[in-house]
Amino acid sequence: MKLHWSPRSPFVRKVMIVLYEAGIEDRVQCVRTPVAMDKPNLDLVRDNPLIKLPTLVLDDGTAIYDSRVICAYLDGLAGAGLLPAEPRARLTAERRQALGDGLLDVLLLFRQERNKPPARQTPEWLDAFALKLDAVLKALEQEAPALRETRFDLGLIAIGCALSYLDYRYADLPWRDGHPALATWHREFCARPSVARTAPDDAAA
Repeated sequence: MKLHWSPRSPFVRKVMIVLYEAGIEDRVQCVRTPVAMDKPNLDLVRDNPLIKLPTLVLDDGTAIYDSRVICAYLDGLAGAGLLPAEPRARLTAERRQALGDGLLDVLLLFRQERNKPPARQTPEWLDAFALKLDAVLKALEQEAPALRETRFDLGLIAIGCALSYLDYRYADLPWRDGHPALATWHREFCARPSVARTAPDDAAA
């Protein structure tokens, strides 16, 4: 299999964590595929018309996207149990994955707006992104004790990757202030071997 990959994409990181957790990383060839909103990678169109990462290409040429679909496929392929079989537990994992992925979507748009020259920024958008971030952090702080009691799964992976992206791209935002339980959970998340191996790398080729 071939994975269109970037060392800085949080959505790609989700997939890499699943590969390491499932012990099948040696079955996937990671192909460095630069993607930027202002410079679409036309080589990726053949495998993903959305020109987005991650994209997984199976041995028969079938392309799979987005990260949620890829992670579920790899989990099922390896029988890793990262997507619980029990209906209620599965629903919780999928809800948490949606929350983590949704937070990442907000953070990506938030960063895009913050990177504009001040005169071109839209204050209402910045306020809306900040409001959503604050609301998610408050919700996760309340849920942090349950996160610590949950077996490692796709929901935890998504939330953890989103918080790690917050550290990576928003070092000026002290999100741990006022969220001690969530900060403790995230510290434990980052210590997991599969997570430590997939930290964003600006120096990667």
